[in-house]
Amino acid sequence: MPELCTIYDYMRAHATLLGERILQEYPALHQFDDPISPRIEELLRKPFPAQTIAIMGTAKRWQRSRTAMVVAECGTGKTLISLGAIHVHSEGNPFTALAMVPPHLVEKWAREAFRTLPGLRVFLIDDLRNGGDENKFHGVNEVRLRHGRIVREGLHTTLSELRLRKDSPSSRKRWLSLCGRPALFIVGRERAKLGYFWRHAYRVPRSGPYLGCVVNADTGEPVIVDDNRLTAAEFETAKIAETIETRGAKSCRTFHSPLWQADSDKIRRMAPIEFVGRYMPGWFDYSICDEVHQLAGDTAQGNALGTLASCSDRIVGLTGTLLGGYADDLFNTLFRLEAGRMKTHGYEWGTTGRSSFTQDYGVLETITKVEPADNACSKAKATSTIRRKPGASPLLFGEFLMQLCAFVFLEDISGELPPYEETCLGVAMDAAMAEAYRELEDDIRKALKAHKGNRSVLSTMLNTLLLYPDHPFGLGTLYGKEFDSELRRKVSFVIAETRDLPEDHLHSKERKLIAEIKQELAEGRRCQVFAVYTQKHDVTARLQRIVSNEGIRTAVLRSIVDTSKREAWYARQVKDGVQVVICHPKLVETGLDLLDFPTIIFCESGYSLHTLRQASRRSWRIGQRWPVRVKFLCYEGTMQTACLRLMGRKLLVALTMEGKFAGEGLQNIDEDDDMLSAMARELVERNGIGETADAVWKALNAEHKKLFSTTASNSDRDVSSGELPEVLTQPQFDPACLVEAAMDTSAVIAFGQQAGALSGKKRRGKIAVPEQASLFGFN
Repeated sequence: MPELCTIYDYMRAHATLLGERILQEYPALHQFDDPISPRIEELLRKPFPAQTIAIMGTAKRWQRSRTAMVVAECGTGKTLISLGAIHVHSEGNPFTALAMVPPHLVEKWAREAFRTLPGLRVFLIDDLRNGGDENKFHGVNEVRLRHGRIVREGLHTTLSELRLRKDSPSSRKRWLSLCGRPALFIVGRERAKLGYFWRHAYRVPRSGPYLGCVVNADTGEPVIVDDNRLTAAEFETAKIAETIETRGAKSCRTFHSPLWQADSDKIRRMAPIEFVGRYMPGWFDYSICDEVHQLAGDTAQGNALGTLASCSDRIVGLTGTLLGGYADDLFNTLFRLEAGRMKTHGYEWGTTGRSSFTQDYGVLETITKVEPADNACSKAKATSTIRRKPGASPLLFGEFLMQLCAFVFLEDISGELPPYEETCLGVAMDAAMAEAYRELEDDIRKALKAHKGNRSVLSTMLNTLLLYPDHPFGLGTLYGKEFDSELRRKVSFVIAETRDLPEDHLHSKERKLIAEIKQELAEGRRCQVFAVYTQKHDVTARLQRIVSNEGIRTAVLRSIVDTSKREAWYARQVKDGVQVVICHPKLVETGLDLLDFPTIIFCESGYSLHTLRQASRRSWRIGQRWPVRVKFLCYEGTMQTACLRLMGRKLLVALTMEGKFAGEGLQNIDEDDDMLSAMARELVERNGIGETADAVWKALNAEHKKLFSTTASNSDRDVSSGELPEVLTQPQFDPACLVEAAMDTSAVIAFGQQAGALSGKKRRGKIAVPEQASLFGFN
């Protein structure tokens, strides 16, 4: 036997056996050769084999549980999968479904639904009742597809009317008498969360130790935010609430103390989803929540997701980016979809439960600082700080995701996708900028030491050090704020003075950007450039000026362009001969196909992994004929490099949770110091385990070739649905979508499930789905 000195040696020696054992222990819930529902043949659009597996997996998941999620890359047909699963699960019975989608995708969803389900009626929920602005639509309006456009035509009603049973035994039976066919109701996310007008709630004592201060009405004590007392003027910036754990010096039962209340002087409003949750429970058979990752916060839109899950019989969440790099990104979403399961594991809603969840499944770093003593007799003062780091335990995958999510990737849909390449381009600063940057860095460091724990200094440091290299002028004097106990208000202090560099000078990163753009344009490739500072210190305006000065036709997409009109805006720019478009990545995060811009350059990335992943894939979609290149520009040795390193680490964690282990591009910018993830990567990158699954992939490949044996059948396919256009003929499908294996709660099984059963060699890993769980489609 070979000498086994390390865990990696052991895995290399027994990789094949591990894969075979896992496949035996966890047979797939829906295997490739299992019969599929004949209702799939009734769909107006023929799903790809990978989409069919995801549809069947979701439908089978609904036979065991109320909830499911589809985690699918942009362009893989999440809409088709969700609607197809409803069509299969309904078994031919008339159903009512409610879809909550981003506001700019409402009409797109309606078009997709008409082109997918036969005999479907579609309704848009414009608001709760009739009345109001005559220039806007109100109530619930039926829509139809006319010459590729959505028009409001047909039944007009309101949610208040739908909840009435009148002469029928129930409101639902009354609806079936009016509409005996499948019905889909679509509501924009912004309308779904509409609620009360509100005002702040606090008191100002007229006597006592807190005379003239803002205090909480429940406790009579000042409201402390970031170690500072809140003033009345600062209440205008946001809603404020506190979690009360003590009263005076004594502890008490923890309770939530909101410092805002409904405004009785204004008209009462109610969100459509809140109305459905209160007065129409069980009225909808199915709920669909698109871009569910955007609802992970403690917001009204996030609460609408929980309402949907509680008032409908079945629910499916759709997203292209499940994880943002931290384990607790999933806490709210999991609690809203599967509250019972979370409570079974001992978690409770709120800060306490999130902290416990992070301790169990996240990565925490404890930093202990021991300050030197003033003399030999005194004790040194030690302070400990706990902070979260990017990372997630494989147990999270086994305990929650494996039983909930279907993963589908673009590679699963078509082997004809062009190559996708990510590169990180570090640029050295010019001497003058390097000197000015180091001075600014030293001044901020001194301010941090002088004002320890002051959040205003930390915020200024982060934003200024990221912005200054790209906008080294006009920043002026940097100020921070701290609470003065004598004046009983916040006072300003100087953090640093910034040095202004010449505005008309091209700095090294800008010269590199121009060189990259010219190189791409020489190959006939248009470029999309992203920058995140677009307001007071507008980097996009500067980039437009310097690129235009090189004779390159450039346009800037601003937020004032309505979300529903951005697709047409891009079409006009291409028609007008624009070669480079510059914008904030969030403006094109969802719903847009930038096939005309195969090169994407991030001058600034920002810290949102969801936004970065969505924006970087806008060009890599079915129908793209050019190789897609994504480039990240940063100044070496600056906060920009640290930002990209953090984003790379978060991306590694997110992809590991989705079953992708190969480190490349931005993922490879930083080394992986997590033991379990490193072991999984070792198996997948260097050892092909799960070889017995190869027969399944070959069968799926053969089925795909049968489906696309002729080019004629491709000519009328809709690219936006994840189907091949005419120019992509006879695709060679390298499938990477079958269902995943559920994991045991032990770390060994959890790791084995995540890393094991993956076919290696030169292809992506594959894994099959267990009977005990309900998962489908894992790469």
